[in-house]
Amino acid sequence: MEARASAKYVRVSASKVRRSVDLIRGRHVEDARRILRFTPLGPNPVVLKVLNSAVANAEQKNAIPENLFVARAWVDEGPTLKRWRPRAYGRAYSIRKRTSHVTVVVQSLEEVAGGA
Repeated sequence: MEARASAKYVRVSASKVRRSVDLIRGRHVEDARRILRFTPLGPNPVVLKVLNSAVANAEQKNAIPENLFVARAWVDEGPTLKRWRPRAYGRAYSIRKRTSHVTVVVQSLEEVAGGA
């Protein structure tokens, strides 16, 4: 049983979210939740929300939440919001506010054990 969830247009740069996603890839769901809860990285609440949504989607497909693990997780870059900051002598510097798309896929352990 495989279920996925994604959050799009998250107002955090993709490189920062990738640090959080790399911590949970391949881990059991409870371990991943614990890691995200207690690691002091900024994007962790967003990744935790996506993980919980993927688990809820798996429950809708009659999967047992205790048997799930994070099969795949990735972060793509979203569109960049371009803003301008006034500087000295009437100049303007560009500010790039980056966004990202976070996707988490959870899979049942029985499916992996049965397929091997």
